This record gives sequence, C-alpha cells and structure tokens, in this order.
Amino acid sequence: MAEFSKSAVNKETGIRHFFAAAGYSWGGFQRLLQESAFRQELLFAGVGLILLIAVGATIGEIVIAMVLFLAVFAVEAMNTAVEEVIDRISPEISNVGKHAKDLGSFAVLCMLVASGIYMLYVIGSHLLFR
Repeated sequence: MAEFSKSAVNKETGIRHFFAAAGYSWGGFQRLLQESAFRQELLFAGVGLILLIAVGATIGEIVIAMVLFLAVFAVEAMNTAVEEVIDRISPEISNVGKHAKDLGSFAVLCMLVASGIYMLYVIGSHLLFR
C-alpha cells in the first residue's frame, strides 16, 4: 500500500479556509484583469446590463443575464488557466498545447454566443413588443 506524504501547503480549515479561499479568488480576479479579453467581457457585461435596464427588462431577465455573464467570466478564467499551464509545461509549439488552447477559446466563444443570443432576445422582445 502506498504511503501518502503530507502536503507542502498547510491546508486551512473552518472559517480560515473560507478566508484563504476568498484570498485565492481575489488573486485570480486580479490576474484575470490583466487579460484584455476579460476586460472586454466586463465592458460587454456592463453595457449589456445598462441596455437591459434601459429597455425595461424584468428582474428575472436581468438576473439570468448576470448569471450568463458570470459563466463567461468563469470560462474565461479556466481558459486563461489552461493557457498559463500550457505555456509553463510546453513552451515550445506543440499540437497538444495548441489543441488545448483552441478548445479553451472555443468554450469562451460558446458562452459569449449564448450571452449574446440571450441579450438580443430580451432587448429585441422589449423593443418590438412594447
């Protein structure tokens, strides 16, 4: 039977774990702010929310849009993480690394299209059926 060694990182428990996780999340957010794609997605979300309010979208429609925007941010964070790891472990150009990065990019595109379709539907329905 294999014997497991202790982790080099001291894992917090209880409320300390909550605050440690919040700190890691804040660090991830700060790292993501360095990505121009994320800043553009933040702008898209801000403008989108303003448009929804301007056309008289319901609270439910706004909440769904916010959830979609958060999903875009989450997928963008995962895509950035994949790119960081690939660049670290495979600095040379490789097909596997390219495929991993392309798949992450496609995941972001899918979320952006889903968000865009929803925004067009809600804004269009409020403008056309007033």
